Amino acid sequence: MTPLVVGIAGGTGSGKSTVARKIGDGLRDLTVAYLDLDAYYRDHSHLTLEERRKVNWDHPDAFDFPLFLSHLAALKAGEGVDKPVYDFVTHTRSDQRVETQSARVIVVDGILLFVEETVRSALDLKVFVDADADVRLARRIARDTVERGRPVDEILEQFLTTVRPMHLQFVEPSKRYADLIVPLGGHNLIAIDMILASIRQLVSDRVS
Repeated sequence: MTPLVVGIAGGTGSGKSTVARKIGDGLRDLTVAYLDLDAYYRDHSHLTLEERRKVNWDHPDAFDFPLFLSHLAALKAGEGVDKPVYDFVTHTRSDQRVETQSARVIVVDGILLFVEETVRSALDLKVFVDADADVRLARRIARDTVERGRPVDEILEQFLTTVRPMHLQFVEPSKRYADLIVPLGGHNLIAIDMILASIRQLVSDRVS
């Protein structure tokens, strides 16, 4: 049977990854594969580090959607893919790859997942994770300072110059395409249960 594809979108720091993990944890009896849009940033290794820092990483043009869609299509066809690894410290695509096998349920997440119609049409269930801007900013600061070694002033500048404007222009309007909207992210256990119930029903419908 063709795998069920669950798309999880939302702003930076909204809790998309937490929701994705909890979906996987709640589907222990089913195989689950993960595909994160963040791994598919275009490679800008031809630019200097200073030039890379000025790239608008929150615009749709920053993503390699053709590669992402080809990998998603392969997984839906039952084939495995070598998912790219993006280095957020150097802003380049790493030489490493992550071998990803197809599964009964494929969970994909990304801030701009619902912006491109070609991507939306490949999703069977669309979930938008919602969170207030101040909460998202606090989470981004905590993540980028620890995991990506970035200074707070650089994080704040990026948030104000590109992250927030692109969120208002692209991410927030894409909420209208969602089948389910989850406030409070992964902490909303009732919403997580509803998502799991929807997934199981959709999988059951395909079996019958």
